[in-house]
Amino acid sequence: MPDLPQHRSVLAGTAHSSIAASGIRLEALPEGHLLHVLGAIEPAALAAELAKAGFAESSIRKAGFRQWFVAGDQPLAHAGLEALTAALAGKAFVTDQSHGRLRIGVSGHSSRLLLSKGTAVDLDPAAFAEGSSVMTMVGHISVQIARTGDDTFELTVLRSFAESLWEDLSYMAASAVKDEA
Repeated sequence: MPDLPQHRSVLAGTAHSSIAASGIRLEALPEGHLLHVLGAIEPAALAAELAKAGFAESSIRKAGFRQWFVAGDQPLAHAGLEALTAALAGKAFVTDQSHGRLRIGVSGHSSRLLLSKGTAVDLDPAAFAEGSSVMTMVGHISVQIARTGDDTFELTVLRSFAESLWEDLSYMAASAVKDEA
């Protein structure tokens, strides 16, 4: 049926697939899956349940009090979601956010400089170690920042704000390159 909506990536196309500047790389990450888990379950127990349900390659990111985002590059399998929901029954609730949020990768030796232009979060490795995550604002947009490596971050944003965030990051990247020069 031609009148059915077609899925398209918000940041698809050459203009939004990636930007590389001196010391900075912005990249639209695979849409994969993003689950919001709410409940009184510890991260280690959640990780065990994720592995059983086929989400072993996913990462767990704190999103608030008794809240986590489970992010991964693989598309969401309905059977896996059902298995996870059943396993967490009585302990936590699972909401699929895969179609409502996007992830943007920010990497390179100037990535912290770029992000410091938009947020007040202390991204120094001593204060924000690999595996850390925080809900914050980048400019006027609510995002989750997760440190995934030494100079590598993932920003999770509501789908409707993804293009605006991408434009802001692109502008900040150009400014960060000028500041380094």
